[in-house]
Amino acid sequence: MLSPICAMLGIEFPLLAFSHCRDVVVAVSKAGGMGVFGAAGIPPVRLEEELAWIDQNIGGRPYGVDLIVPNSFAGKGEEKATRPAIPDEHKAFVADLLERHGVDAGSVGGVSSSLGDNMSDAGAAALLEVAFRHPIGLIANALGVPPPLMLELGKRNDVPVAALVGTRDHALAQVRAGVDILVVAGGEAGGHCGEVATMVLVPEVAAAVEAVGATTPILAAGGIVTGRQMAAAMAMGAHGAWTGSVWLTTAEAETNPVVKEKMLAASSRDTVRSKSRTGKPSRQLRSPWTDAWEAEGAPKPLPMPLQSLVSEPALRQVDKLSEGGHEGARHLATYWVGQGVGLMNEAMGAGQVVQAFKEDWIGACERLNGFIGE
Repeated sequence: MLSPICAMLGIEFPLLAFSHCRDVVVAVSKAGGMGVFGAAGIPPVRLEEELAWIDQNIGGRPYGVDLIVPNSFAGKGEEKATRPAIPDEHKAFVADLLERHGVDAGSVGGVSSSLGDNMSDAGAAALLEVAFRHPIGLIANALGVPPPLMLELGKRNDVPVAALVGTRDHALAQVRAGVDILVVAGGEAGGHCGEVATMVLVPEVAAAVEAVGATTPILAAGGIVTGRQMAAAMAMGAHGAWTGSVWLTTAEAETNPVVKEKMLAASSRDTVRSKSRTGKPSRQLRSPWTDAWEAEGAPKPLPMPLQSLVSEPALRQVDKLSEGGHEGARHLATYWVGQGVGLMNEAMGAGQVVQAFKEDWIGACERLNGFIGE
């Protein structure tokens, strides 16, 4: 394909797959797209292990790494010891919510995620050092303008730097900063997302980039789970697609089987955009857990990354118990997913999903061509 994304990344089809599962990353890259490994919540030692495995199994195909290094968050630049404590109100709220669903709040462990540490300058530097020891073909930042070190290492190692944006102004700020690829994510997206819909945001950003004389390629994101949606986004000015949710129900994905089952049965209305999981707006599968945080009288979510210290230990325990058949935990179980979940009705292998994207994309393009008269 003649997309500048393919030329820049050395791939056959401009479909990028964000996933926390290394098996998905490998399968997508082998099928002609590009897998991007989500490394936000793991320590450098674990990242080294994951990337070494990918190197051994991907057959020399290109792959990327995605980090979360926001420009601002609670406690940024401070020592961990000086960061605010979790309010008792939030602890009590979670304990009560769990107990109402038969989950022993005392069984919830502490925080083992490295997300908060990784978002600091030092933590990000440690992950970047690991990532650039491997033959990665892309480095991406999921929140805000990439830190200077990421941009510097990208240029030094000839690795394109991508950044996710949710508004026109954010996109132009990324262009001025010198990023190589804009991931334009609409509000339909799973995980962190803005309010503007993909259908509006993609052409808006494309026009703005063109107006300032830039040629930064665009990957459309947000609710895209089919090839025809990808073709529509490219018709609006994108050069390919960045996807995440569609890989959660694949055979290779490590998604909690209970959550997989919920996703396959869900409609596009079964998601909610809320700050209750990370402290920043993110779209996730609706459940009694998300409903409780949106109810009247619920405590206001804490700023990132403090809210994760409240939610993640409890949700890890919910996942563990739900997989063991605990009914209350099965009801509470949730995960990030976009509104495209309503189109995710069949479990397939990741390579099959790539092939389905290709075939559906071609069919959509042929249909559009059919509207052009002689």
